[in-house]
Parts: sequence; C-alpha cells; structure tokens
Amino acid sequence: MQTRRAIRIVLPAYNEAENLPALLRGVQETMEEAGAAYEVIVVDDGSRDRTAAIAEAFAATLPLVLVRHPVNQGLGATLRDGLHTALERAGARDIVVTMDADDTHVPGLIPRMVAAIGEGHDVVIASRYRPGARVCGVPLLRRIMSGGAGLLMRAVFPIPGVRDYTCGYRAYRVEALRRAAERYGSALVDQEGFQCMVDVLLKLRPLGLVFGEVPIVLRYDRKGGESKMRVGRTALHTLRLLLRRRLGL
Repeated sequence: MQTRRAIRIVLPAYNEAENLPALLRGVQETMEEAGAAYEVIVVDDGSRDRTAAIAEAFAATLPLVLVRHPVNQGLGATLRDGLHTALERAGARDIVVTMDADDTHVPGLIPRMVAAIGEGHDVVIASRYRPGARVCGVPLLRRIMSGGAGLLMRAVFPIPGVRDYTCGYRAYRVEALRRAAERYGSALVDQEGFQCMVDVLLKLRPLGLVFGEVPIVLRYDRKGGESKMRVGRTALHTLRLLLRRRLGL
C-alpha cells in the first residue's frame, strides 16, 4: 500500500529572520486548510542573524527540518542541498516545492500548483507572465531586465509550457527530480548564484517532461530588508550560462 502523498517545501534562506516567521505561518495555515501532509525543509546558508533559531523554534509547531551551512555558500549550493534532502526523505508520490524564504511567494498558491501536478504536469512554475499574474513592489528596471531575459531564453531554449525561466517558486513531481538526479548527479545544481534556477530548467528540458505554469501574485512589497540579488551581476552570469549551454559546454 502506498503511503499518503506529502508536499516537501524547500526554503533556501540567508539572513531571513525578518521574513521567515510570516512565511512559515502562511505555509502552516495553507497546508492545514488543504488537509495536506507536508514537511518544510529550511536550508540556512550561514546566516548571521536569527534565521536558524527561528526555524528551530517553528519546528515545535510544524513539521520542519533544518539544514545548516556553517558559512555562506550561495543560492546554488543551498538549493542543491535542499533538493537533496527532499529527495532523501520523499516517497514516490510526493511533490517537492521550492520557494523563496523572503515572504514574496505567497503559500496560498501551493494547492493550485499541486493540483496542476495532479492534472498531469511534471513541473509547475509560478509565472509572472500568465494572465492573472501581478507583480507588486518590484523596481521597474528589474522588471524590464527580467522580461527581456525571459524573451531571450524562450528564443534560445524554448520549453513548451514555460514563459518564466527564473522564478524560484516551483513544484516538481518527485519522480521527475529523481530522474534528473540520476542523470546529472551533484551537477544538477552546480551554478552558484541566482542563475541556478535557469540552469535547472535547462537540465530538465531534454528529459521529456511536461511543464506548466500558474499565474503568481508576486508580493515583493512584503519583503523586509534589502534584496540579495545583484541584478546586473545576475544578468551577466545568466547570459554567460546561456552561451555555454548553447555551445554545449
């Protein structure tokens, strides 16, 4: 007999003490209202604030696993370790969800993404480029650069069903992630910075998976503290990544 399907929610976190409590409360409320079995995996990437202590405190009231990096290693290593932990703990029917830990990704979208997996998708992205999506509080320059990058990626590496290549709010059928992990090993996530989200999609692209998207309401206006993304550096690294992948490197 198969066990009940669970949602494994991976949260890469670096200095998110200001934002993590609201996000974890939102996850708990959403999952309990949905009646879903779930587990939160917080990967603390060497935070200098109380991120790890807050996660440990929430572990008393919700199912939470804390993975800690002794020093900051970057988003790529943090996502890699979160996905590895999720795959170690997941059953065959589970779904892995990745989210930003800064409370800009509203947990209420998780049931809709899970439903899309149930409808036949292998990967579901919370997209800024679908009817009904809204972006609140994102600076205009960043929105323009993100939109331009999206057009470039769709032209160079088209993936049916995908318009948003960079959003980290995603749901994966665990079987799809396991196939990718078997093919790429530790190289599944081997980019250090924010471009790792693009690279994961490019590596999933040849696996014959079914991709889909649901519109997101991105609440950047709820984020406390400064953004950790350096837009210019991320754009440069992403362009270099696309060039290397285009050349087959």
